[in-house]
Amino acid sequence: MDIIFLGGLEIDTVIGIYDWERRVKQTIVLDIEMAFDISKAAETDDIAHTLDYKAVSDRVVEFVEQSEFFLVETLIERVATILRQEFDIPWLRIVLNKRGAISRAKDVGIIIERGEK
Repeated sequence: MDIIFLGGLEIDTVIGIYDWERRVKQTIVLDIEMAFDISKAAETDDIAHTLDYKAVSDRVVEFVEQSEFFLVETLIERVATILRQEFDIPWLRIVLNKRGAISRAKDVGIIIERGEK
């Protein structure tokens, strides 16, 4: 199986459990890897036979910008569900980075994998 990826996708959203977090937008960073067979697209040179990463990006940005979750766990799970259902992705790996969530740590977040390669 081939992997199509989006790296460093920065999106502003309301996320967090503290009162101050509910009043401001914070930037999360997503790295998304998606299993997809690209052989037919490579053979035909036709975007109709591949995973349109622009469409994926647009959908993720739209969803995350409009969301207001307390937990990053909820947000990442919902993103994974949307991608697998709407784009027929058999397997994906998402890294969600909530930079600055811990003052002494540059990066903090969660990594999930869903489906089978």
